[in-house]
Amino acid sequence: MATDRLGDMRLFSEAAVLGSLSSAGRKLGLSPAAASARLQKLEAALQTKLFDRSTRKLRLTEEGQLYLRYCKTALGAVDEAEAELLAGRREIRGKIRISASADFGRRTLKPWLDEFCRVHPKLKIALNLSDALSDLLQDDIDLAIRFGMPDEGTLATRRLAPNWRLLCAAPTYLARHGTPLTVEDLAHHDFIVLSTATGILSELDFDRNGRHQRFDIPLAQAWETNDGALAREWLLDGKGLARKTIWDAVDDIRNGKITPLLVQNGIEEAGVYAVFHATKYMPPRVRAMLDFLVMKFDSATSELLTMPNSGTFKPQKKAAARR
Repeated sequence: MATDRLGDMRLFSEAAVLGSLSSAGRKLGLSPAAASARLQKLEAALQTKLFDRSTRKLRLTEEGQLYLRYCKTALGAVDEAEAELLAGRREIRGKIRISASADFGRRTLKPWLDEFCRVHPKLKIALNLSDALSDLLQDDIDLAIRFGMPDEGTLATRRLAPNWRLLCAAPTYLARHGTPLTVEDLAHHDFIVLSTATGILSELDFDRNGRHQRFDIPLAQAWETNDGALAREWLLDGKGLARKTIWDAVDDIRNGKITPLLVQNGIEEAGVYAVFHATKYMPPRVRAMLDFLVMKFDSATSELLTMPNSGTFKPQKKAAARR
């Protein structure tokens, strides 16, 4: 009975990922009729409907989404145990699916992942880079790295490091347009803004001696993109001012490619977080990766805050975390 239930769970999980019960059945060596019968038996045992069916595709019900999360945990635990027994030793192996913002993922996270995989050569990485927030369930993500405290109540989080945002410009831009010395001066400058699924990031918050100031970027004076890597290219090309997280900006600041602006006015602060499924069981490979990232962020933060002239990089006010 337990073996049958595990088989039904695997069929259900494959159907949810592929969006097709017949495709899931073929993958597992079942005819369409047999796959349909297995799913019906599972729904009857659970006394709930797992899919809304149409002629074109399957769509998970709310109960199906909940069940899928636990199925992935249970099946992952079984697969992990079998792999360890077959190997005869504990090894970090399998695949970890990670999501992160584009610029941070390419410039900082990717070298860290390479370092981790050199120590664990049986591990594979699926890295999803996007400035849009990933859906851990729908996108089959094990671990997401996000700036700002996530608000999804069904997910677990772990703070990895502080993070603050700087307003920056390339020296070539400042040579042509001058350096803004006050928040009011920003009205005379061009900008580079990032557009996301929740809107364009066009608000700048400052604080000086307890006085809060907000500047709304006039979009008519802005270059817009949904790609953080392109925003960086435009910034280095001197097309305008841009708000960057310290983790994205620090290397370019160190190398003199960009200059932080209005640091005396304070910069909003929000953490860097690891986001993962809120379940009791975490696969060893994901746990090992999380522990490794905690170590790397701790080391990088210490280096950042003890470097010469680090006062330029430190936030002067901790604001409410923002996504």
